[in-house]
Amino acid sequence: MKPGSLKLAILLGILLAVGGCRQKTIVEKNGALSVNGTFLVNSRGEKIVLRGVSYGWHNAWPRYYNAGSLHTLVTEWKAEVVRCALGLEPFGDFLHNPQRGIDCVTTVVDAAIAEGIYVIIDWHSHVLYKEEAKVFFEAMAEKYKDVPNVIYEIFNEPVDQSWEELKDYAEYVIKGIRAYSPDALVLVGCPKWNQSIRLVAESPLEGGGNIMYTVHFYAATHKQHLRDECDYALSKDIPVFVSECGGMVADGQGHIDYGEWNAWQEWMKSHGISWLAWSLSDKDETCSMLFPASTSEGPWPDDVVKEWGKLVRETLLSCE
Repeated sequence: MKPGSLKLAILLGILLAVGGCRQKTIVEKNGALSVNGTFLVNSRGEKIVLRGVSYGWHNAWPRYYNAGSLHTLVTEWKAEVVRCALGLEPFGDFLHNPQRGIDCVTTVVDAAIAEGIYVIIDWHSHVLYKEEAKVFFEAMAEKYKDVPNVIYEIFNEPVDQSWEELKDYAEYVIKGIRAYSPDALVLVGCPKWNQSIRLVAESPLEGGGNIMYTVHFYAATHKQHLRDECDYALSKDIPVFVSECGGMVADGQGHIDYGEWNAWQEWMKSHGISWLAWSLSDKDETCSMLFPASTSEGPWPDDVVKEWGKLVRETLLSCE
């Protein structure tokens, strides 16, 4: 063999070896998600649990909505799913600057697709905006209709709305999503900051496949009582997805209750419940994971990661 041919053969061998050793991404391994009973399952019908991080409100912390931060969460924190919190109110919200919101969300969604992880598009509001939500989610569902990575969370945290109002809203918005993405996973919130999961158990949405219902907990406030409510819902075959959680009190401040955080972790593990921690932001509060000195893209050394961020990172790494 000529020297040039030998060199080419060696290079091809190295490339094939490297390519063969590359680990599959979580989406490559699992494909499109669906719901079977109370469980999230992959394209082969096997149970899957997703764990990750929610970005903060896009209108308050747009600086983190970039491909670099997503790469850091995937490679250094081992996030399997992230959540884009499209802020509907206040200060520079989507209603007053829709293009900025779309740009922030799609930047992270596209980066998540490139990295091979799952991503939630979250309508981050406490108020019903029925028509606006339908138009937005139709556009997102059309854009990402053939993409298995994308999950739609149609209402972050209802507050004063009744479950009947929320069912009407959910049916309307989901119909718009299904027109373009008939099999996409959709997350639906319940009353009182996603605490009243019992109401869902007593009157779930009719005829909707691939729907899960969100519960949010903050461990220093929401303890065994909320886990009991979730157990009741699960006993009624209501699939639960924890799209937002924290270790501190419900206002995002105060101490981290490590005992209750661990209790929630054990409970979610035992029931196969997916979860995302709140939030990737640098606000002066316990539940923001980073200090203002952090770069927008990462990586984030320990001196710019708050106590809560370190706990979330450690928890994610321990789940590998």
